[in-house]
Amino acid sequence: MAFFSKLKDRLFKSSAKIDEGLEAIVQDNSAEEAVVVETPAPPQDVVEPEIEVVVEPTVEVVPEPEIEEPAPEPVVGTPPVAPVEAAPEPVPTPVPEPAPKPAPTAKKSGILGRIFGQGETKEVVRRVLDDEMLEQLEELLISTDMGVDTALRVTANMAEGRMGKKLSVDEIKSLLAAEIARIMEPIARPLPIYPKTPQVVLVVGVNGSGKTTTIGKLASQFRAAGKNVVIAAGDTFRAAAVEQLQVWGERAGVPVLTAPEGSDPASLAYDAMTKAHEDGADLLLIDTAGRLQNRGDLMEELEKIVRVIRKKDETAPHNTLLVLDATTGQNAVNQVKVFQEVSDVSGLVMTKLDGTAKGGVLVSLADKFGLPIHAIGVGEQIDDLSPFDPEEFAAALTGAHIE
Repeated sequence: MAFFSKLKDRLFKSSAKIDEGLEAIVQDNSAEEAVVVETPAPPQDVVEPEIEVVVEPTVEVVPEPEIEEPAPEPVVGTPPVAPVEAAPEPVPTPVPEPAPKPAPTAKKSGILGRIFGQGETKEVVRRVLDDEMLEQLEELLISTDMGVDTALRVTANMAEGRMGKKLSVDEIKSLLAAEIARIMEPIARPLPIYPKTPQVVLVVGVNGSGKTTTIGKLASQFRAAGKNVVIAAGDTFRAAAVEQLQVWGERAGVPVLTAPEGSDPASLAYDAMTKAHEDGADLLLIDTAGRLQNRGDLMEELEKIVRVIRKKDETAPHNTLLVLDATTGQNAVNQVKVFQEVSDVSGLVMTKLDGTAKGGVLVSLADKFGLPIHAIGVGEQIDDLSPFDPEEFAAALTGAHIE
């Protein structure tokens, strides 16, 4: 699961593209399929349960108007008497009514519910699976470089027995991941190890696909597993490739056989087989120069390497690994076709899955060719090359949940 976590994190470009596309597809024409959420009352009518406001009633006492009575006429000889004001009648003090108790608030939903943290309701949107939705799903998968034929096959299998049913984004992801894993399950096989030694592994691919780095990682992993490994630096035209292999060889404790720059790579491969046999090596990993599949002269050179190797051992090479750069997308399909004709490719290694939104091409390759996928790479570190796991890859590619 450690590598799956890394794979899921680094396949975010592909999974994000699928996730955004599925969200848009399900939202399209799906308003009537949404779960009904209670609409909250207008804000002014909402009673805030956290604050209780008690208003004391105020009573204004209005005094009765004073009635002026005519002053009595003074009696002669009698001192005047001051008029006596009538005492006001007592006004009863009104008893204040008790403050109304706040009405119990209903369980909030929607945005107000999320604000007050009560009764959160997740809105799940579903859309009926119909022909229009299937067409949109096909276009989305094609945009991830899954290829037209594979995308049609995947969506058709997903829709079988489900037409007319309402599906959410998470449900579609699960169906998609299950179908991708089903396609890729038969080709998820590790590099086979044969009893005959030395086992010759020829590594081919176009320029910049990651062949040299892949060889270094494989050598390190096999050496750690107790195998006696030898590397032949067959890219005699590029000094940087030889130096890079020597660095990996020192790191893994594996000898690297080299030849002068510009030497015949076929001659180096023959000498390396002789040396590996003398040293009792279990594995001989032969690097080759990168070559474009449309360069006929370079492909002929690769054919020559294979012919020379078979002069030493008619069953060699026992494995021919084609290293593919995931960022090339559907161009990888053409590479497999040409290299398979020239060098009888026996298995694939896919690199640079962490830098592309075209991860669907691996599904297309599995569907078209059925070649074993021995390993995938998602970085430059030694543990960034791992055996291919179809379920983990499918979940990481689609963003589906995995137990």
